[in-house]
Amino acid sequence: MKIDQFEMERMQSTWENVVEMDLSESGVRPVSLRELGEMGLDLETILNTPLGYSQSNGTIPLRESLAATYPGATPDHIEVTNGTSEANYLLALTLIRAGDQVAFQVPNYMQYWGLPRSLGAQVKTFRLLIDRDWEPDWEEFERAVNPGTRLVYISNPNNPSGSVLSPDAMRRMVRRCDEVGAYLLADEVYQGAEIDGPRTPSFWGMSDRVIVTSGLSKAYGIPGVRIGWIAAPQAVAAECWTQHDYLTIGPNKISDMVARVAVENREKLYARTRAILQHNLPIMRAWAGSFSGFLTFREPRAGALCLMRYRSPTPSYPLCERIRVNQSVLIVPGAHLGLEGFLRVWLGGKPEFLREGLRRIGIELAGERARETAVGT
Repeated sequence: MKIDQFEMERMQSTWENVVEMDLSESGVRPVSLRELGEMGLDLETILNTPLGYSQSNGTIPLRESLAATYPGATPDHIEVTNGTSEANYLLALTLIRAGDQVAFQVPNYMQYWGLPRSLGAQVKTFRLLIDRDWEPDWEEFERAVNPGTRLVYISNPNNPSGSVLSPDAMRRMVRRCDEVGAYLLADEVYQGAEIDGPRTPSFWGMSDRVIVTSGLSKAYGIPGVRIGWIAAPQAVAAECWTQHDYLTIGPNKISDMVARVAVENREKLYARTRAILQHNLPIMRAWAGSFSGFLTFREPRAGALCLMRYRSPTPSYPLCERIRVNQSVLIVPGAHLGLEGFLRVWLGGKPEFLREGLRRIGIELAGERARETAVGT
């Protein structure tokens, strides 16, 4: 199959280790092995562990722990993967065929923009509307999710807006998928990264056509071990395991050990994430406010991302390139998220790092604002 270049991931992988300041990240600053050791990870056991193969669909203890977080699930409903991205990829390979239709929410993580098309499927989008507090455009949704639709992909909490669907919106989406016979794939990797308020409800259990993916990268703060998972009907999980055998075969053995401790201590890790985001959001709020309306955003309800709208006709990619070249700061252009005229800025770093990165970005945005003012006079 021929697949389009994943523009955001390529931009990040090219520059994130080259720039002085990477503010294109999407989780909170990572947890260390020492911190996990304080939560019960036996580092001495890891040092003495033979580096052989692990259980290819995840060890039974890990799948038992994960299943316990999804009411009614058993270990046979769970497939452990190398990150949430692989979980989503396996589901595409399992469920999508040439000629299918896939409904795709925007803005979003753009994996399911390119992946279904590489498999011969047609992708139809429906928007979340910023001026309606990120409520779905229901007319677009009804058109996108039709009797020819095989799969509907959403992220909730949303990447990159940090918005959370209402219970009514969730029920409406599930009901429509049931009506047309589509699977609903809910990427819930940001569940547990709520800045204030209650935990985001899961789509799990709302229908036997609901599939959930998640992982350790975002709310847990452990991206480097590359552990994700699928919670799905048993037959779908089994088919994903078959695909997994042809791809990466299975997750890393030590990563599986780390994941078991992480899942057991998820409330501690979620609390750590919340504390980081609650501390940093006022910094971002004050910085955005300093531009006197040139830069605005709806504050995220969950996640370490701030999606900023800027008031200039300059496309987001060249603006981000100017920031990278002139200030050695990497951020994500809205064009890579399905939403032009926006910038995605990381919220999850150390406060002093965040302040310096924002100061540098501000230099370029001030220049952009001055140019627009000059043109308008």
